Amino acid sequence: MRFRVIDADEDIKAGIPRLSRPGDPPVEIMMAGTPLDVALADIEVAIVDGTNIATEVAAAHPALKHIIFLGTGARSYMDPDALAARGITVHIITGYGDTAVAEHTIALMWDAARKTARMDAGVRAGGFPRFEGLQLTGRTLGLLGFGGIAREVARIAGGGGMKILAWNRTPRESPGVEFVSLERLLAESDVLSLHLLLTDETRGFLSAEKIARMRPGAILLNTARGGVVDEQAMIAALTSGQIGHAALDVFDTEPLPAGHPLAALPNTTLTGHSAFKTAQAADNLLLGALEHARRLRRG
Repeated sequence: MRFRVIDADEDIKAGIPRLSRPGDPPVEIMMAGTPLDVALADIEVAIVDGTNIATEVAAAHPALKHIIFLGTGARSYMDPDALAARGITVHIITGYGDTAVAEHTIALMWDAARKTARMDAGVRAGGFPRFEGLQLTGRTLGLLGFGGIAREVARIAGGGGMKILAWNRTPRESPGVEFVSLERLLAESDVLSLHLLLTDETRGFLSAEKIARMRPGAILLNTARGGVVDEQAMIAALTSGQIGHAALDVFDTEPLPAGHPLAALPNTTLTGHSAFKTAQAADNLLLGALEHARRLRRG
């Protein structure tokens, strides 16, 4: 069984051999930018970082039986169901960056509350802007979706004196977290943080109708996937003030196109899909890929 990273960067190129154990299956490395037909040729297992893979392109390589996606958001780059129908199984890696993403979510929340990025930009430009902030201690944080990342956000924010509410599509329990109806979550959250996987069922989940039911002026955080929000409805709500501030690490189109309306709004904080990027999370991700490789070789 042949294993190949088809779109490595320098960190992946160095990390795979550093983290491999004696006896692990050899993993070939092809760098990002390699033509996809070349990268997928004559291998059974492709390890993919962030390449869009059309079903028909993958199916044109009869040896290919598995894709290990470096992360959880494979559906943003391929159609796992259609690939499965062609005999190609997509494997994802969960939990590798829960703490990293949670910490970034908290950082976005604090910036939205205290407008630190706006003041930094103003001071660097020669001004001295001073904005009134929102004190978060005692405020309510609502978690829309409750997996590993949301659990970590709850731990950190709860330790900072916030009241934690959560809604999940399936029943959950967690110390210090009150699980409530979606209606109550939207109505009572001073800060609403999104933690839904992107699926056909969750695409556009935070719709214009749900945004209208949010607490007026609430902060919206999204470190999940851009597609779980109706982006045009969010922009309209930011313009009207229904959403007081949106702090976003993910977008419908990435990279964010030049001249995008979100970049022109003063009540946004924008980062480039980097919440997961810590050295610890990166190692966890590659270790997860190697564990998949071991399991697949064992059959």
